[in-house]
Amino acid sequence: MQAAGSIVPKLLRDLGLEKNLQGWQAVREWPEVVGPRIARRAHAVAFRDGVLRVEVEGSAWQYELGFLERRLIQEIERRLGAPCVRKLQFVQARGGIRR
Repeated sequence: MQAAGSIVPKLLRDLGLEKNLQGWQAVREWPEVVGPRIARRAHAVAFRDGVLRVEVEGSAWQYELGFLERRLIQEIERRLGAPCVRKLQFVQARGGIRR
């Protein structure tokens, strides 16, 4: 008999859910990845099919973060130890960013 702690990771891998779990971990760790200055203006809100969706305060931040996309993805991969995020999707937040 195996312990649940060893069964769950294998089950997630077998079901193809491991990458989704890592992607949602990227959502959770977004503030640490980008630092406080950017985290005040951009919030990771969702993950699906390798795309991390990030709501930003306005078009200027959307434009600026677009230039940093590759570097941010590399930092996410470094932190998570796996390449789960292939693209960042920056969208303007409706009603502004909650702080």
